[in-house]
Amino acid sequence: MRIPILAIGHRMLKEKSQELSADYPELDRLIDNMWETMQNANGSGLAAPQVGVPIRLFIVDSKSTFESLDESDRATYYQSEDRGIKEAFINARITKRSEQYWEDEEGCLSIPGLSQPVRRPWSITVEYYNSDFIKQTQTFSGTTARIIQHEYDHVEGILYIDHLKPITKRLIQSRLKRIINGRVETNYPMNFPKGNRS
Repeated sequence: MRIPILAIGHRMLKEKSQELSADYPELDRLIDNMWETMQNANGSGLAAPQVGVPIRLFIVDSKSTFESLDESDRATYYQSEDRGIKEAFINARITKRSEQYWEDEEGCLSIPGLSQPVRRPWSITVEYYNSDFIKQTQTFSGTTARIIQHEYDHVEGILYIDHLKPITKRLIQSRLKRIINGRVETNYPMNFPKGNRS
């Protein structure tokens, strides 16, 4: 089932999410619905707060992104053995960030039609539970690490625009207001703070 995605301006997008246990009701169904919602919106990641569920759950699909790139771009955004992932992250915690940083454009399904360059660590180590609630500890780099960090921010109540310089935030303020007011076209269902749906 496709779930409307919350647009910027909803309070939940600015709040820290709660950890969940293995007996969380209908977790498998929620994860399946999030995959369907994300794929319908042509996204590469989606966090539970974006669909109105304030828990520490997000999904990442950097495999589709990898497959869409040509060989030269793959070498830029992925390391040699990396082919991307398609994974659910439950109660994730970033335990290590590399000293090497890089900047790349980021967008967000909750902020449609807008993207900005964001500086993030090139690699991270993450402790998390997968969709079978089995504990994992893995290190990710490049685009995969970027998507994970973007979605991890969501469960922390942080949007990618919070990483922008104050002058950049001022320059995009009018565009953000248009989104908050529902004055934006999307090809996926959204829930805007003013009560409008697309």
